[in-house]
Amino acid sequence: MKVGFLYNHDALHQISHTAPVIADLVGYPGVQVSVLASSSAQERQVRKLIGDAAAHVRFVRLRIGRAAGMLDRALRFVSPFRRVAVLRENAAAFAALDVLVTPETTSLMLRDRYGVRDLKFVWIPHGAGDRSIGFHPVARGFDLVLLSGAKVRDRMLAEGIIRADDHAVVGYPKFDTIPDEPPPRLFKDDRPIVLYNPHFDPRLSSWYTMGRDVIDWFANQSRFNLIVAPHVMLFRRRLHASVEHRRLRWRRDVAKRYRDCPNILVDPGSERSIDMTYTRMADIYLGDASSQIYEWIARPRPAIFLDASNADWRDDPDFAHWRLGDVIRHVADLPGALDRAMADPLAYRAAQEEAREATFAQGDEPASRRAAAAIVAFFSPQAGTRRPSGTAT
Repeated sequence: MKVGFLYNHDALHQISHTAPVIADLVGYPGVQVSVLASSSAQERQVRKLIGDAAAHVRFVRLRIGRAAGMLDRALRFVSPFRRVAVLRENAAAFAALDVLVTPETTSLMLRDRYGVRDLKFVWIPHGAGDRSIGFHPVARGFDLVLLSGAKVRDRMLAEGIIRADDHAVVGYPKFDTIPDEPPPRLFKDDRPIVLYNPHFDPRLSSWYTMGRDVIDWFANQSRFNLIVAPHVMLFRRRLHASVEHRRLRWRRDVAKRYRDCPNILVDPGSERSIDMTYTRMADIYLGDASSQIYEWIARPRPAIFLDASNADWRDDPDFAHWRLGDVIRHVADLPGALDRAMADPLAYRAAQEEAREATFAQGDEPASRRAAAAIVAFFSPQAGTRRPSGTAT
């Protein structure tokens, strides 16, 4: 059985959700694993995450032609043109596989638009959040969906996105990549650290209407340190468009005067913004629509949510994470919310622990090993028992 893992994105944030599975999958006899990456940075990141198992993996670089490359240079800051071009111009490489594992849904275009009919598709979502985009009907096109826990499974079943026989709950493979040692010290003092983690969604993100005021408030006080680490896609484009919400937003930069503040760290998208360095080290979470809130509550701590859309959120499953902390609609309300977080840091602990258990299934084996076993059981049960991780197939 030939299994490919696709990495075809502008940034690297999706890789840690599926790459850990590779190291466990190469241990099964009769399973040949390929990594199909559309950039050298993606390939390097995969190699870093899977370690010695890389010696038993075939790496394929997905390229696009000159004409598509020129269009990509013109459109890359407003459109995911290159991702689609990669699929179209490398359809033959995908057709040579039996199974394709992917952290996103765009890959289904291979079957629906580019004629790769016999390929089977596995989706491991890159995150375990609540936004409606994670429950889009297009996901019905996958042959197998591997999920982090009961929360996502139950909603997908209720909305008809998965069936009883085409999914498995395996846990959260990204957690298998987190080192045991504590995160590095990034500030010179011991003031509480607030992580500001706005999304890029044009309707839901607080960045476009509140971001500058949030940073300005922290720049003019001496009680807290601030890490500004948005979703990595926010600074990848100037113009953000949402077909779902029919909204366009122009993204502003962070002024130099804020970048020079000793109590403010601005990260527009380094590896630390995707490897849980900040979510592990900060004391208070400040966000809006990012699924990183669920990685945050792996260790329950205070959370504050900025409601930039005046949402009627209380009974809306798209905003289930807003029950895990205070919700405010104005930056003027931020000092009071921070005071409450410091005075009673365990106020939302019970709700966060309950959400954590529903979101991330625990087990005796790592999530990546459970995911690999689920893929083999579903597509190639004759592969039998896996060898120790990292052995040749």
